[in-house]
Amino acid sequence: MQIPDLIKSMHEDMAVWRRDIHANPELGFEEHRTAEFVAGKLAEFGCEVHRHVGRTGVIGVLQTGNGPCIGLRADMDALPIEEANDLPYRSRNPGRMHACGHDGHTAMLLGAARYLAATKNFDGTAVFIFQPAEEGLGGARAMIDDRLFNRFPCDSVFGMHNTPGLAIGKFAIRPGAMMAGGAFFDITVTGSGSHGARPEAGIDPVLAACHIVTALQAIVARNIGPAETAVVSATAVHAGEAYNVIPQSAVIRGTARTFGKDVMQQIERLLRRTAEGVAAGLGATAQVEFRALFAPLVNDPAEAAFMADAAAEIVGEEHVDRDRSIVMASEDFSFMLEERPGAYINIGNGDRTGNVPVHNPRYNFNDDALPIGACLYARIVEKKLPRLAPR
Repeated sequence: MQIPDLIKSMHEDMAVWRRDIHANPELGFEEHRTAEFVAGKLAEFGCEVHRHVGRTGVIGVLQTGNGPCIGLRADMDALPIEEANDLPYRSRNPGRMHACGHDGHTAMLLGAARYLAATKNFDGTAVFIFQPAEEGLGGARAMIDDRLFNRFPCDSVFGMHNTPGLAIGKFAIRPGAMMAGGAFFDITVTGSGSHGARPEAGIDPVLAACHIVTALQAIVARNIGPAETAVVSATAVHAGEAYNVIPQSAVIRGTARTFGKDVMQQIERLLRRTAEGVAAGLGATAQVEFRALFAPLVNDPAEAAFMADAAAEIVGEEHVDRDRSIVMASEDFSFMLEERPGAYINIGNGDRTGNVPVHNPRYNFNDDALPIGACLYARIVEKKLPRLAPR
C-alpha cells in the first residue's frame, strides 16, 4: 500500500480528531462545535478559512500556483440515533450519534489538508469543502445556494463515503449513475375519534393507515416497469396514545428511491392516488406531503476513471472495483455533481464478523481507514495538479 510516511505519521492525530467529533455529534445545520473544530484545524495548517457557507459549512482554501481548482468534500452531521456502543468516546449528546461515519470523513479530509499544506506538491488550488446537513436536510443545496462554486470556482469536485462490509484497503466506484435519488413523504390520515369499545361510532384512521401501508407495496410491484429500479418504504406509523381511544388521525412516514426523475414523479402520483383512494374507501381522508430531497448521484465517467486510477496507485488495481453495483441509498453530494464534473467513491470500512451497517446504533467508523482516505484525497490533488518542474 503506497501511503506517504507523513500521512502514516498523522494516523494517531486523525484518530484523536475523529473520536472527538464522534463524542460530540451534532445534527444538520447545528454543527457549530464541529465547524469551529474544523475551522481551527484548517487555520492551524495554514489554509484560508471561510465559515458559515451554507449556514454551518466550512471552506478551507490552499493555493500553491496558478493551476486549476479542485474541490474535495466531506460531510459533518450526525444522525438522531441513541448510540448503543460502549466506547470511551461514545456520544455525549443524548439521541445523537455519528452512525454514518461523517466523523471519519471529516477527519480524513482534515488529514489531507494538513498533508497538502505541509508538502505543497501541487500547482493550483485545493478547496476543502466541509458540508453540513447531508442527512436529508439539504446541506449541499444550501452551500450551492450560498454561491459555493461562484466564490470557490472548482473545475472538478470529489467525495468519498465509507462502506461497512468492504475490506479495509479496498475502494468501489462506477461511472454514471451510482446512487439513487430520494424523497421523503408524510401521509396524514384523518378519521373520527371514538371510544375503543365503540368503533362503529367513529372512523378509524389506524385501520385506514394500515391498509394504506399495505397498498403502497403495489406501487413498485404493479406499476413500475421491471427494467426500472425503485423502492417505496413506509418507515414509521404514529397514531393514538391510549388503549381505549380510537384517535382522530394517524401519520405514515417513509421514503422513495429511484434513479430517474420521471419515475420519481410517477411514484409521487401513485402514492397520492393510493393513499387518498384507500382512505376514502374506509370513510377517512388522506393528505400527502411528498418532498424530493436528493437527485440521483451520477459520476462523470472520465472523473470516475481518474479517481479509480488514483485509488489504484495507493492500494493496487486488484483492490479497486470499477463497476460496483448501484446503491439504493441517496447522497446529496449529487447536487454538487450536477454543478461540476466529478466523482464519488466508496472506501472500505472493514469486513470483520459483526461489522454493522451505517445508520445502526452500534456502528463505528474504522480508524484503520483514515490514512487511506486521507491519502486518496491528497493524491487526487497531486495527480490533477502536478508540478511541471521541481520547486
